[in-house]
Amino acid sequence: MTATKAPSSEGRVVRSSRSFLVGGASVPAPPLIGGLYVVATPIGNLADVTLRALSILAGADGILAEDTRVSRTLLARYGIETPVSPYHEHNAAEVRPRALRRIAEGQALALISDAGTPLISDPGYKLVAEAVALGLAVTAAPGPSAALAALCVAGLPTDRFFFEGFLPPKRSARRERLNALAAVTGTLIFYEAPGRLADTLADLALELGPRPAAVARELTKLHEEVRRGPLDALAAEYAGQEAPRGEIVIVVGAAEARAPISEDALDREIIETLMKLSVKDAAAALAAKHGLPRRQVYARALALAGAAR
Repeated sequence: MTATKAPSSEGRVVRSSRSFLVGGASVPAPPLIGGLYVVATPIGNLADVTLRALSILAGADGILAEDTRVSRTLLARYGIETPVSPYHEHNAAEVRPRALRRIAEGQALALISDAGTPLISDPGYKLVAEAVALGLAVTAAPGPSAALAALCVAGLPTDRFFFEGFLPPKRSARRERLNALAAVTGTLIFYEAPGRLADTLADLALELGPRPAAVARELTKLHEEVRRGPLDALAAEYAGQEAPRGEIVIVVGAAEARAPISEDALDREIIETLMKLSVKDAAAALAAKHGLPRRQVYARALALAGAAR
C-alpha cells in the first residue's frame, strides 16, 4: 500500500495509515504524528507482540532495528512492509544524526531491539537522550522484557530489584563488580552469555554466598527452562557441563538486612574463623554472613593474620 503525507493541525507531518495482518485479516494502522517511538518486541514467542506495537511498526516512516535479520522475521509474520534500517553500537554514531534529522522534519521512526524492550542492554539510550534534548517527541510502546519475565518466574521477592545487565567478561572485573553489589537489598537481575554461565555462577556463589537464585533460559520459547536453588548448588550443577543454548537471565535474592556489626566484634569473628579457614575463605564466609564487601573483610583478615605471626 502506498503512503502519502499531510500536515497535521499543529503543522507536523502525519503519515497516512498502512496495515498489518492479524489472524489473516488486514488491520489498518492509524496515522502517526512525527516522533520517535520506542517499541517493545517479543523475546522469543512472536505471539507476544502487542497490537499497538504492530500498529506503530506498520504506520511508521521507518524502523530502526538492532538486528534487521531478526526484525524482518517479526515483520514478515504480520505483513508489515515498513522500511527497516540497522541501528546498533557499531553504526550508531553515524546513523543517529540522520535519524534525528528525519524526526525533526516530521517523520515517525520506530526503534526496536533484536528482542524485548529497547534501551535495555542496547544502544538506544543515546538516541532517546538526544531526541529529548532536541525537544522531539518520544513515545514508549511497552511490552515484553526478558528481565521482567525472569523476575516473574524466579520465585524471589519482586518489591525491589536491581537490573545489572551483563557483567564484565573478565573474572577479576566480574568479581569486583559483584563485590560492589553484595550489599544491595533488592533482587538482582543479570543477563549472561551461555558460554560464561558456569563461570559467572561460580563467581556469584563466591561473592554473594548461597543466596536463593534462578537461571531462566529461552523464556517464552519452545525449550523454556527455569532452574531454581541456592547459588552454590546452581554453580555446581552447571560446572563442567556443556554450555547451554539460548538467552539466559540470572535472578539472585537480595542481601539480607542485618544489624551492623562493630569493628571489634568483626575482628573477633575473623580471628576465630582464621583458626579454621584460610584468609580468602574466612573473608568470603564472613562477608556473606554479615552482608559486607568481601574486599573490606579480606583486607582486615589479612592484617589480623599478619599481626598474629
